[in-house]
Amino acid sequence: MDITGFLTEHQLPDSYRTTALKWFMPLAEEIAEHQKSANKPFFVGVNGCQGSGKSTLCDFLVHYFTSKNLTAVTVSLDDFYLSKQSRVELAESVHPLLKTRGVPGTHNTPLALQTFTALGETEDVALPRFNKAINDPFPSAQWPVIQAPVDIVLMEGWCWGVDAQAPQALNEPVNILESEEDPDGTWRNFVNDKITDEYESLYRFMQYWVMLKGPSFEHVYKWRCEQEHKLAAKTGKHNAGIMSDEQILRFIQHYQRLTEHAFATLPDKCNQVFELDENRIIKDVIRK
Repeated sequence: MDITGFLTEHQLPDSYRTTALKWFMPLAEEIAEHQKSANKPFFVGVNGCQGSGKSTLCDFLVHYFTSKNLTAVTVSLDDFYLSKQSRVELAESVHPLLKTRGVPGTHNTPLALQTFTALGETEDVALPRFNKAINDPFPSAQWPVIQAPVDIVLMEGWCWGVDAQAPQALNEPVNILESEEDPDGTWRNFVNDKITDEYESLYRFMQYWVMLKGPSFEHVYKWRCEQEHKLAAKTGKHNAGIMSDEQILRFIQHYQRLTEHAFATLPDKCNQVFELDENRIIKDVIRK
């Protein structure tokens, strides 16, 4: 399969060709084989810490499936973020840290359920989109519309698939953010309860799980800075939604607890786990 056009379209280095053909082509073939006998659509959950390459992997998979005359769509957990105003209201009523998008509890889970359900029905489906540059959803009139049902739905997110922690695991803070800004654990308990009450039921839509597993949380800062620099180059570094490296350092502490929990627990539930090195190069894959 020639993926030169895909590399050009996504401005990827030629080295990505080796990654795609060696690691992701077999994954695509396995998913395509599974969907033949599954209820449509076939839902695939894709987990990976920030900057691990989830979006690019999903783009490649859609490219592959399209070449095989399969209809596929990528949905991101990020696109279900609550509006800025809704998060301000959460911050005022529950905890100030909920003003920052990211953790469970800052997503519109009823909209996610509605979208998943609609993707399996015979109707047009508008896919939510979130504008990170302005920290608010795009107007619904600008959401892309696809015709359902589709063959394959790829659902990706940094905490997608992560189960709630045991209550006792929440007692000790994991970083300065938690110790100084959530000393009594209100924020992290709220997040944990939301996973149990709202997210775990959404996970049950998934019929296949994939994980891009980073080497440690320490690498997330480097990768997240790279993402923000690319966004700044695309939208302008003076855009109000662009963060400095110092802001990113604080920002990612919101994600540390669940990222490390995912590293420890999520591989056991995944069909394929791609282990990444510090440069996001795949070292190995663990298959079930």
